[in-house]
Amino acid sequence: MDSNRAVTRTDGRELEDPCYVTAMSHFYRGELGRIMVWRQRLDITTTWAITSTTTIITVAFSFRDIPHIIFFFNLAIVWMMLWIEARRYRFYDAFRGRVRMLESHFLVSVVSRNPGLLGGDWQKLVCEDLILPSFKISRLEALGRRMKRNYVFIIAFILVAWMTKLFMHATPAVGSWASFYQALGVGGLPGWLVGAVLALTIISSVALTWYVSVNSSGEVTDLRASHREQWRI
Repeated sequence: MDSNRAVTRTDGRELEDPCYVTAMSHFYRGELGRIMVWRQRLDITTTWAITSTTTIITVAFSFRDIPHIIFFFNLAIVWMMLWIEARRYRFYDAFRGRVRMLESHFLVSVVSRNPGLLGGDWQKLVCEDLILPSFKISRLEALGRRMKRNYVFIIAFILVAWMTKLFMHATPAVGSWASFYQALGVGGLPGWLVGAVLALTIISSVALTWYVSVNSSGEVTDLRASHREQWRI
């Protein structure tokens, strides 16, 4: 009973307790270090995607005889990296939620010296999340966020390189829709299958980017004009 009152207490006396402030400060530092580790893991998968893309593009344009289907495998690698990064992003966002809760409720009250801002159920929510950690966003939203931030540009670059390779090294040269469709097919893969992969890649990339732009506010919002001037220190 006493512990429940300690969690929901809103009189602001917590800031007068040095043990409480010290414990919360170390808790914030620990959670901040945890999300930084997950943030670094996100950068690693993005680096892998960029490195594999640049390597494949370099090889593809260095040797004329290499078929353009090599970009098919490039897309497969990038989509795999996106899937892995979306999973890591969900863990990053789960711990980031705790950090934002501490920043917006505990640190704001300390910086503003306004104990009244400690009110609300944020302490209860943090305790529940410590006992039963949970994801804050769906896998689809995580995919959309990483697509919007990084992977839509990587995929667009691959598609441009793919089309450039197709027009530069196709035999016979591409001069019409019929010759373009013929050039899409390579080896045992028919042209309609390669075209379907290209179309599906474009549609899914645009759809994910649009979905997260409409349904998610992201991590950071733009400063309002009045506040932007005040932050020019």
